[in-house]
Amino acid sequence: MRAIGVSQYGPAGKLQSEEIPRPPAPTGRQMRVEIKAVSVNPIDIKVRAGTYDDPPDYYERVRGLTADGNLHVMGYDGAGVVRELGPDIQHFRAGDEVYFLGSPVLQGTYAEELLVDERHAGHKPRSLDFVQAAAMPLTYATAYESLVDRLGIRPNEKAGILIINGGGGMGAIASQIARRVLGLPVVITTASRPETEAFSRDVGGATHVVNHREDIVRQIRELREKGDLPGDVPLQYAYITSRTEQYIAPIADVLAPFGRVCSIVQARFDMYGTQFMSKSLTFAWCWLATGAYHGYANDREQKHREWYEELASLVDAGTIKCHLTQRKRLTLENIRGAHEATEAGKGIGKTALGVGEPGEQQPFC
Repeated sequence: MRAIGVSQYGPAGKLQSEEIPRPPAPTGRQMRVEIKAVSVNPIDIKVRAGTYDDPPDYYERVRGLTADGNLHVMGYDGAGVVRELGPDIQHFRAGDEVYFLGSPVLQGTYAEELLVDERHAGHKPRSLDFVQAAAMPLTYATAYESLVDRLGIRPNEKAGILIINGGGGMGAIASQIARRVLGLPVVITTASRPETEAFSRDVGGATHVVNHREDIVRQIRELREKGDLPGDVPLQYAYITSRTEQYIAPIADVLAPFGRVCSIVQARFDMYGTQFMSKSLTFAWCWLATGAYHGYANDREQKHREWYEELASLVDAGTIKCHLTQRKRLTLENIRGAHEATEAGKGIGKTALGVGEPGEQQPFC
């Protein structure tokens, strides 16, 4: 089968299309899925570049994927059709249309077929096509785990949240969960361009937007002074999806005492001299692969599948909006372009690629 990946880590030009063996017969709770669409995420770029460091032993774990010049297939988001079931499958049938999260330590989604663990898959929302569906799994599950499991936000809590980078794929989903699923009355996001501010409000559902290229503390205080922020709703939570070290001090200044902060971006930073201590703030990391990477210790194995099934209902009901902004044919050239655009950091929402999108080039070539 055809697949896109790297035999040597480096810039986007290292991505190549090759013929590789098809996956073996599924075992256990695996299912063989025919890939119809994938999306591109920052993790794809970091892994491809050889700089991914969320787990310190990552490249030791995946060393065998590039041994003897073999291809490490990229991609962690996907959507497709189930073609074969492992003996222990409980929730899917052959022919089901699914969307799913790939494993960070196995071959990825940029391939014609993939073995998918049913614990990380859900039935595709009926109202979305494959390209739209492929944009959802990684960002939704990461944001949901961050807000609910790591920050501990309760539904309809009288509290506010500050989300850094509301115009990105992660921020656009996190703000929707905070506002439309958890029912927080105040959802402040950051954006620096008119188009990203509009996207964060219209798609993300943000109640307020501040410019992260200017003084965040001043802008939020001005909102309070003008009465634009309700005085009886404490800013209790913060969610960082970009440049953790840049926002530690201002977040500590604006959060209420005993507030909580979660980040998904690896960083080196110092809390000393900030308000973290005086306000007794809590800091947490969220890495979506923690459970699977560490054998599901202290984790619920079924939670991602449950979230994806719930997400399908929320999308079909119109509660959650798909944050896809660019769709292209799933080819080597377009994958490279999507990597380069994501690396430049100027995108809005998500980019996804499908085998059925217009174009003359054969998919995966």
